[in-house]
Amino acid sequence: MRERGVTAVPRPVIALLAATLVAQITWQAARPAPVARAEALGSPYPTAVTRVLTGDEVIAAAQLAALYLQAFDNQPGVSVPFRDLDYVRVEQWLTSMLELDPRGQYPLMMASQLYAQVPVAAKQRAMLDFVHRRFLEDPDRRWRWLAHAVITARHRLHDLKLALRYAEDIAHHARGAPGWARQIRIFILEDLGERESASILLGGLLAEGEVTDPQEIRFLTERLEALKAAEISSSSTAK
Repeated sequence: MRERGVTAVPRPVIALLAATLVAQITWQAARPAPVARAEALGSPYPTAVTRVLTGDEVIAAAQLAALYLQAFDNQPGVSVPFRDLDYVRVEQWLTSMLELDPRGQYPLMMASQLYAQVPVAAKQRAMLDFVHRRFLEDPDRRWRWLAHAVITARHRLHDLKLALRYAEDIAHHARGAPGWARQIRIFILEDLGERESASILLGGLLAEGEVTDPQEIRFLTERLEALKAAEISSSSTAK
């Protein structure tokens, strides 16, 4: 059969096809651009279920969970700021990782260095509280993350009392922590205007021989002398 030319098609049919094409183009142009929507962070599997599913590979499972959580802010077509995440769910994931691998440090690093740095005070406090509670379970291995919490409380939240509470717990519980970490509380006390308390505490550390490194001893001795000089100056001004 010979193909018919366009001229053989009735004009009303051509007009209808043209109108349909124009309507289709107009409709497509008027549609809003597709918007990628962020997926909500779900809860992790219960730790017992994960243990059954992974057998002896619980450490690998904890590492995979860490990678999943850390990458969750980058979803196809959308970026989710940390501050927009559900921090209750974030804490569930971090808890699950620590339960699977109690010796692991990465979940506490994520809590103190990633999620505690968002510009939302309530979420910062939630992460610092999480780090503090987990520190108390294993102080000698987890002290460094609470030291980060001290810095965040002091310089981001400007909450000296919270910083002091964390610093005192490092000094009292983390006997294996280095001297500088156990002495942070002295400088927090000084920031609080408690020069006399800081002097007494610093003098006690030096007198009891808790500090053995010569450089630390020299530094702390100079700091003690500076505190005493500040106290004398303050007393003279008051008179």
